[in-house]
Amino acid sequence: MTYASYSGLPDPDYQGEFYADVPIKRGIAWVIDTLIVLAMVAFIVVITVGIGLFFAGFLWLVVGFVYRVVTLANGSATLGMRMTSIELRRGDGRRFDLGTAVLHTLGYSLSMSFVLPQVASIILMLTNERGQGLTDLVLGTAALNRAARM
Repeated sequence: MTYASYSGLPDPDYQGEFYADVPIKRGIAWVIDTLIVLAMVAFIVVITVGIGLFFAGFLWLVVGFVYRVVTLANGSATLGMRMTSIELRRGDGRRFDLGTAVLHTLGYSLSMSFVLPQVASIILMLTNERGQGLTDLVLGTAALNRAARM
């Protein structure tokens, strides 16, 4: 991918503070988000008097998808990302809109469904100068530190 597609994002060579510790923060945010989705699914199981347990896998997929889309579309970050002071930005530097949030969540969900894409995504996050995962590279998005405002 060329740098032209990232014209709105900070240059990692000259503005490295935007990308400092982002892969670690993304990992922590992922754990927080997973616990939040788990709590939501557990709550649904309880309020359905256990019937939701029969559909727990499906509930996990739906609740997780909706949670990510809604939080990404309304602030460009999940709650876990907000707690770790990072947010996702499009290649033009703008925050996520609903369409980008859906595409990013779909890419995330697909990569989480298969081992190799997920491993590749983690390796990319740890080795890429912008800390981008597989979905980020495809969409031209990147996670940035929120404290360092653009």
